[in-house]
Amino acid sequence: MFVPSSAVPDPVRGRRAGQNPAMTIELIPLCTATVTLADPILIPGAPSGMRAIAECLSWDCEGERLNAHLRGSAAADWMTVDAAGVGTIDARGLLETDDGALIYTWYHGRLDLSAGPGASPAYSAPLYETGDERYAWLNRIQAVAKGIVAADAKQIVYEICEVR
Repeated sequence: MFVPSSAVPDPVRGRRAGQNPAMTIELIPLCTATVTLADPILIPGAPSGMRAIAECLSWDCEGERLNAHLRGSAAADWMTVDAAGVGTIDARGLLETDDGALIYTWYHGRLDLSAGPGASPAYSAPLYETGDERYAWLNRIQAVAKGIVAADAKQIVYEICEVR
């Protein structure tokens, strides 16, 4: 006997196959991050593509829920760029909030550089780690970001939101 796939229950979500769950994605504004970059150090011909290491000269987050700035100088984007011009973002740094909390942040994402810097937005998924109880909520969230890269590739401005 033939049983249509729509009649077979989905054991993972308790729904029938082919049905979409009643789910929404909510974006809660977190901050605007402005990152100023040094000239990249380029390593062409690496196994994963060209490596473009851009140290962060400044990293400022401003918003109702998060205000922080770069702490120290150990922050960079270790991007790789493939033959088609697609960049894989791999950034990390240490932020210090206006009230003294230390927050490690890192994010991966994509950036289409095929038409040059500034032609396409950058997309990333930031994560945060802190031991400061005032900001422990950051340890539990997933954020998403969309950024605009300056034409000279010296600055990127991200709008960052918490996903709920």
